[in-house]
Amino acid sequence: METDDVRWLSEDEQEIWRAYMTANVEFSAYIDRQLRRESGMPMAYYEILVRLSEAPGRCRRMSELAEASQSSRSRLSHAVSALEKQGWVVRNPADGDRRGWVATLTDTGFAALAAAAPGHVTAVREHLFDVLTPAQLAVLRDIGRAISAGLKTECDEARSEEDSACPSADAGTDPGTGACPVTDAECDGAGPVRTATPRNRTDLDLPEPRAAQTAPATAETRG
Repeated sequence: METDDVRWLSEDEQEIWRAYMTANVEFSAYIDRQLRRESGMPMAYYEILVRLSEAPGRCRRMSELAEASQSSRSRLSHAVSALEKQGWVVRNPADGDRRGWVATLTDTGFAALAAAAPGHVTAVREHLFDVLTPAQLAVLRDIGRAISAGLKTECDEARSEEDSACPSADAGTDPGTGACPVTDAECDGAGPVRTATPRNRTDLDLPEPRAAQTAPATAETRG
């Protein structure tokens, strides 16, 4: 592209861009540090546990989980392998599909998520919701959706290219769709842990504090 064709940023646009980048980088790094320090997991792993906790029976096919967590299948496979070592997630073949695999959040994993949620929600609320007005939050939601929509095609292509370039890391993932091989009764437990991650609701269904030891049978709603 010729330099004459470049739509250079004005001074105001540069200020907006730098303010956005600084806030985004600093906020993301802070949230990741908080989770690692207090709960022993990075934000990426926390997000996977959240997505599983929200699914019926606390289980999802690997392909669906990759899409929900906005990850390539190869990256997700590596992350789930690490979560399996912690005893937080298990993988099983999908019924009727030898190529398909399903990830299930274990009781231990749900307890770890339940224990991590209060600190995470507090950090997000204090450094995002408490520093913005309701009007600013509404605009921020619309901005986030607009940026994501504009990048969807490019991000989908990038994840597809990453999977193609690293096929060996895709073991345990599946290209199809289908029913979860684990019944709701077998996955029975408390409802999803609602968190304050950018794509989740702000109303919180958090378990009792002792959920760090065992998965609770009920959830408590806190405003």
